[in-house]
Amino acid sequence: MPRVTFIAFDGASRTVEAPEGATAMEAAVRNQVPGIDAECGGACACATCHVYVDEAWQDAAGEPGPMEEDMLDFASDVRPTSRLSCQIVLSSKLDGLVLRTPERQG
Repeated sequence: MPRVTFIAFDGASRTVEAPEGATAMEAAVRNQVPGIDAECGGACACATCHVYVDEAWQDAAGEPGPMEEDMLDFASDVRPTSRLSCQIVLSSKLDGLVLRTPERQG
């Protein structure tokens, strides 16, 4: 199972496991990771699962698609490494992925 480490704005970190095919948002919600609100439940219809992909993982995590980019317009403090965690599908190539949560969501 892929492991994902979420690092909160205050520096606290939490590593969780999720099955391949799950999204990073689903992994966060199932494990009650603080900082991931996921108000739309993963439909890419809000920006409350906004994360920053660690630079070492940017290529593996990929770029946001057009719909995701539109939703990121509603997120706070968007950066070049911003993604919506509902759009990051976990696989073995993302085992060890590091995501940071912003100070506040959308």
